[in-house]
Amino acid sequence: MAIALLYLPTWLKPHLFTDRNFADLTEKEIIDLKLRISKFQDVLPEVSVMIPAWNEQNNIYRALSSLSSSNTERKVEIVVINNNSTDGTQKVLESLGVRNYLQPIQGTPFARQLGLEKARGKYHLCADSDTFYPPDWIDSMVAPMEENTNIVGVYGRYAFLPPKSNGRPFLWFYERVTGILVRLRKKNREYINVLGFNMGFVTQVGLSNGGFEVTNVRKFDNALGSEYFVDEAEDGRMAINLKKSGRLKLVITNKARVFTSSRRLVAEGGILKSFTNRLKTHTQKISEYITGK
Repeated sequence: MAIALLYLPTWLKPHLFTDRNFADLTEKEIIDLKLRISKFQDVLPEVSVMIPAWNEQNNIYRALSSLSSSNTERKVEIVVINNNSTDGTQKVLESLGVRNYLQPIQGTPFARQLGLEKARGKYHLCADSDTFYPPDWIDSMVAPMEENTNIVGVYGRYAFLPPKSNGRPFLWFYERVTGILVRLRKKNREYINVLGFNMGFVTQVGLSNGGFEVTNVRKFDNALGSEYFVDEAEDGRMAINLKKSGRLKLVITNKARVFTSSRRLVAEGGILKSFTNRLKTHTQKISEYITGK
């Protein structure tokens, strides 16, 4: 299966809409997408899938397409938090009939916190506008919390979509190294492993333990090395808060492995530079990850 990840999986391809913006979709495609999304707008859901969005008019419909193709019998609501977008994001959401709320205070923590407060489901899954979700993602993420009440939060693995005209081999190697780091950090620095585009938790536990509130607010791409980079993130803060009440679970099945945009890596100077910088940073912290000191 690891070798298979050298290539994009077949489930992902229908949602790529390669070289097409939302405005390029046909009326038939929009009607189809709207119909699929409508099946995940339950008013009494068991699961809430919450997505923050800032100027994502040409990304979010792809994420919604993947999520609305989920194989689940659970009652689900898919909700978008529009974080003060200035492009056509809101128009896209209205065209597709997606339940949404406006968060005018800029910053991912504020968007995710509003999503937490608005969620109606027992289980809360965090998704992102530039990420694609496999058909069994919802059930795979919820199952550990349902089966063991000591598990109050989950997080999954991920792979990168290659930039245009690039392949996956180097990204595949990047992800293998990241996988090793995830294992090393699991005992003493697990909160670093928990990423907002592929995590979930028991909604009430998240609410009662402090939610996504952080000291420093990051922007959406939060590129390493940029003048606006913030080391503290709301997903890690939530992970720390969740562990006040129970355990976290790494969901290792590829049924929960999401594919996310590599645009942050590009913003950090390119995939190779990003990999080199991150490897250097984490190598210096190996002792900390292992010993906790």
